[in-house]
Amino acid sequence: MAPKTEPIQFLRAVRQLRRIRSFYAAAIVLWTGTTAWTGWQAPGSRQMWVSVLLLAVFTVLLVTASLALRRLAVPATGRPVHHAAPHKLPSTRRHAHA
Repeated sequence: MAPKTEPIQFLRAVRQLRRIRSFYAAAIVLWTGTTAWTGWQAPGSRQMWVSVLLLAVFTVLLVTASLALRRLAVPATGRPVHHAAPHKLPSTRRHAHA
């Protein structure tokens, strides 16, 4: 019998990958702007190449996180996911209170 913590850990891993992916996307936007600005101000300088390097690093990290998230994707079952306790269906007819 599989432990019940596996689905919870799986959902946490997916949630963390989504968060870090958005962080990497924001870092790419930041370093793209920095690279463009530095390239405009001092083309070919050491600062520009450091910006290009950091842009490449965050791009690789974003691609890696996206591929890992795609690999961990939850297969669609066609049923909605319910995280709360299931509602009990009334087995008998309920009467209105007087």
